[in-house]
Amino acid sequence: MREELSNQLKDALKAKDAPRISTIRLVQAAIKDRDIANRGVGKDPVSDDEILQILAKMIKQREESAKIYQEAGRQELADQELAEIQVIRSFMPQQLSEDRIREVCASVVAETGAQGLRDMGKCISALKERYAGQMDFGKASGVVKDMLK
Repeated sequence: MREELSNQLKDALKAKDAPRISTIRLVQAAIKDRDIANRGVGKDPVSDDEILQILAKMIKQREESAKIYQEAGRQELADQELAEIQVIRSFMPQQLSEDRIREVCASVVAETGAQGLRDMGKCISALKERYAGQMDFGKASGVVKDMLK
């Protein structure tokens, strides 16, 4: 994943694609920050799964910012945030469809033998382990919650 980011940065630099360059550098900085934090507590550098979680968090932050900018009438800033989202998404695996999320959640609920809301954490952790970066876990959480009611 790190190598892919580096290669994409090189390509963006050659193409003089300023928005893509700045976004990739932001992603690399976020990864480096997490590496430094991990080193401080004696952990290894971040794995590809953790990088996917960082990317998902960055997308969520930009979606929230874009919404705030749109509400404030600052469309140019909202467009910038949306452009960054597109660049970040290009490094993530294909997102699961709404129907596929329901199927996956149902199978995880069945596999874990979840009976009620108290087993929700077990289901969500299994989903995060298997489908990191492939779905919005906020939506998946709602689906699992409905299934366990």
